[in-house]
Amino acid sequence: MQKKLTLSIDEEVYDGLHQVIGRRRISRFIEDLVRPHVTSKDLEEEYRAMAADRDREAEALEWTEALAGDGFDEAR
Repeated sequence: MQKKLTLSIDEEVYDGLHQVIGRRRISRFIEDLVRPHVTSKDLEEEYRAMAADRDREAEALEWTEALAGDGFDEAR
């Protein structure tokens, strides 16, 4: 559910938002900036979601496997 919020901001910031972000996208822009600072995250759930991403996991495995051989080339 969405709620309406009224903010007071400097005129220069207001004009910049309209020029850079665009009239119909300001709310989403501000919400995306603020969300990580005001919502709690369930870290375990975030890790679970990342592990469920098979493409990401395959890419991570390929990357780590490629690095595994790097240490064997160094002289001791």
